[in-house]
Amino acid sequence: MINNITVNTQSSIRIDCGSAVIRIDPFGITGEPHDADIIFITHDHYDHFSPEDIGKVRKADTVFAAPAGMKKKLAGIGADNAVLLSPGENCEIAGFPVEAVAAYNTLKPFHPRSNGWLGYIITAGGKRIYAAGDTDAVKEARAVKCDIALVPVGGTFTMNCKEAAKLVNEIRPGIAVPIHYGSIVGNRTDGEDFGKLVDDGIRVELKLP
Repeated sequence: MINNITVNTQSSIRIDCGSAVIRIDPFGITGEPHDADIIFITHDHYDHFSPEDIGKVRKADTVFAAPAGMKKKLAGIGADNAVLLSPGENCEIAGFPVEAVAAYNTLKPFHPRSNGWLGYIITAGGKRIYAAGDTDAVKEARAVKCDIALVPVGGTFTMNCKEAAKLVNEIRPGIAVPIHYGSIVGNRTDGEDFGKLVDDGIRVELKLP
């Protein structure tokens, strides 16, 4: 399944499930692939909720999932079929089990817990895939059980590589993918630095180009 996951920049993730294509926080999209069967939005910052990039990947019948507080913004782009979720909620979207995980900062002001912003655990291809969103290593993230974890490592607005490695070493997915570094925030070397800090037995995949 990991070979079917790509990251083009920031937290812009594509998962090819065979029967469907899942996009998470589409941003920096090249061309107009119009391939997304489901689009997950973690929160409304411009590098995660980009109407321009959403327009490049959505189809007429694309299903959206987003935090409950984004109802008006989703309606503003014509996503009337959006599944609106709060932290801790579980559901099924187009046949894929989904768990909404709280994503927030503890000592930073950028992502307040009260906003109800999210990461997601999506079960696809028999694997539990955790896309953490913009978060610190909060208690909800530390309780995640997953096979593949995509975690921010760039610091400033999220965990840095050391904090992210500590989280991954605690939740112990089979595979960890660092994201949210090397462009808007963080250094190009953050992914490699993260990999050096992750325990043996957890495979680290660098997916950012």
